[in-house]
Parts: sequence; C-alpha cells; structure tokens
Amino acid sequence: MLDKHEKIARPALGHFARTELAILGTSCDQIKQLAYRCIQQLADSFAIAYVDADHPGADRQTEAGPDPQSALTYGATIGFTDKITHSQFEYSFIHRPRALGYERVEGHPVANSLQINSYLGSADLVLVNGNHFEAQGQVVVIDPAKPLTKKLGRLTQIKLVVLQTGVTEVPAEVKALLEPGVPVMALSESTRIIGWLRDYLLGRVPPLYGLVLAGGHSARMGQDKGLIQYHGRPQREHAHQMAQHFCTRTFVSCRADQSGELTDRGLATITDSFLGLGPLGGILSAFREHPDAAWLVLATDLPLLTDTTLAHLVQHRQAQKIATAFVGNDGSGFPEPLISIWEPKAYPVLLQFLAMGYNCPRKVLINSDINLLEAPAPVEFTNVNLPAEHQVVLAKLDKQ
Repeated sequence: MLDKHEKIARPALGHFARTELAILGTSCDQIKQLAYRCIQQLADSFAIAYVDADHPGADRQTEAGPDPQSALTYGATIGFTDKITHSQFEYSFIHRPRALGYERVEGHPVANSLQINSYLGSADLVLVNGNHFEAQGQVVVIDPAKPLTKKLGRLTQIKLVVLQTGVTEVPAEVKALLEPGVPVMALSESTRIIGWLRDYLLGRVPPLYGLVLAGGHSARMGQDKGLIQYHGRPQREHAHQMAQHFCTRTFVSCRADQSGELTDRGLATITDSFLGLGPLGGILSAFREHPDAAWLVLATDLPLLTDTTLAHLVQHRQAQKIATAFVGNDGSGFPEPLISIWEPKAYPVLLQFLAMGYNCPRKVLINSDINLLEAPAPVEFTNVNLPAEHQVVLAKLDKQ
C-alpha cells in the first residue's frame, strides 16, 4: 500500500522536548522543591521548563511553608500545568510571565500533546513531575514513604538516583535497572545534584553539520559563484573542505539540476525542497532532512574566509541559543547569517518567521535569542557578487 503523504524526518522529541527528565519516587511537593532548586541555579545558563499537574487532593506539606506562585518565580522560561478543568501554559518574556489558558469549552479543542510539544520544544530542559507524567529520562528519588513498586515500568532510562534523608541503599529492584555509571547522591547534596544536571545538559550538544550554500543563480556575477576558483579549486569545494575541519558531516545545498554533478565530484548534497526562498530555503531544506543537527552555514561568495574565523565561531558556539553568529562588516551592527551556526531549536523559529511572510535569515537572527560575536577579521566577510568585486579580491589574494 502506497503512503498517502511523503515521509519526512521528525525531530527526536520525547513526550515534551528533546531533553526531558521526570523526577519521581517521592511526594509532589518534594519533586517540585527539587525542580525549583535546580531551575533557580541553572536559569542563567539554560532555558528550563517545568511540567506538573494540579488536582484536588494532591499531597501537600503545608507545614513546609507557602507554595510558590509558579516555576517562573524561580527562573523557568515556560511552565505547563494540567489543572484538570483546563490546561495552563505560563511563559516568561523578558522576565514578565504571561499565561495562556486552554478552557474545556464544548466544540473547542484543548491543548494536545503536539501543541504542548511545540511550546516546550524551545527549552534546553523540561523537568517533569514523574508522579503524573512520563519522560524519556528519569531522576529517581528513593523515599520509603513513596515506594516505586508500581512505577518500575516508567524507569526506562534512569540518569540519576537521589536518596531521601536517612536512606543509604538503592533497592534491588531499582539497582537492577541501572546502567553502569549512573550516579547516586543524597537529596541534601543540592550542589552536587545541580552540578550533575549542568554537566548533563552541557553534554547534550547537538552534532554540528556543515552546509555550503551553492544553489543560487549568481545573476549579478554572470557565472556560477560556486565554480569560481580563488584557492586552486571551485569555491564551493573550498568552502566544503573548510567546513569539514569542524563538522561531523558536510553537505552542499543545491538546486535539483546541480545535484548529479556535485555527487559525481564526491560531495554530499541536500537538494532545495523549499523553493524560491534564497538562503533560507537551503537552511530549511537542511533541517528538513536532519532536524536534530546544528548547521554551520557558509555562503560561497566569501573567498577571504579562513579556518581561523570558523574556528572562532565553533569555539564560541552556544547551543542554548538558537544561533551563534558574527556581527557583519557593513557597519549596521546586524548579524551575518551566512557564516553562522543554527541550532535545532531554530528550525521551528525559521518556519514561524516564514509563516509570517519573512524569508530573510538576518531578520530571524535580529529578532531572536542568539549569541552574537565580534569577528576577529571582519575583512573576511567581503562578499563577491559582481565581476568588479571578483577582480579586486583576486588582486588581493595575489598579493598575499
């Protein structure tokens, strides 16, 4: 039976996001307190969301003090609570919370799992109350007051074991589920727990792929800019070779009519599937095929670009941002989108801008949370789009 629709690559999302941890094994209040401590200490470095449920009769330790207003109070960027009568999202924009309620009104849908995923997908980490929801990874608290006997089926990827006060041993049924090297810490060791979580997040950096944009028609130049030789080989191959020094895999972004020729020359290609959008189409086409990779994007009209500048970009990459880019050399102070690293979380952002009628990657960078760098050698961003500019750069390279 033929598929009705073409299959496309889906991001490796869990129940809520790419990186999610369910905390379970103790009371809801203890889970919330542990989550809030972690959020409070890590919010300056990571965008963290918290997922919980609020329902009548939930266990509460009122003697511990008043319940904080929300996870946003502690620095979370997004909060989601299933309040049974309605679902509630909380956002933080420039430290100002905003709530969106989804009421259960006849004839109107409530927030479903795909909608929730779209809201939480921008988070670097989603912490989950594991008493109510599942997640790909788990932080298991060993608490005699809340035995895990009925929840062993949820323990699929235990990342950390936390011992409640007075507990010194991990139960045999939990120990049997542990992979080698899973750390065990006391609940009172907040600094160690937060340090572990920081290292865990820093270790989940997406792989870096290279993308050389060579699908343009070079109308102003009058010849294919990717075929011009500045360094003894076609510029698209020179850029490809530079990207290979820093990337796990490297591709040439091209039109369908270019693909065969490039493949014959031993270059992996990604054929544009978002047509008529210029560089944005190439970037989106790359994310469409490999949505879980970050992309080091290089234009083919930058013959002065060196490995030194690319190394600076890669070394200062911040995977927690949607992109890392240099300030351009045109004096505007705006980012240069075509010598940049776009993280997987940029994919839905790019699509959102496209849906609003914007196909300029620079506009996306200007209006998003990015890591903006000063270029070590701004002259390397010299664009060559015209025959006269071509001659000037050739003369400059000859002198070098």
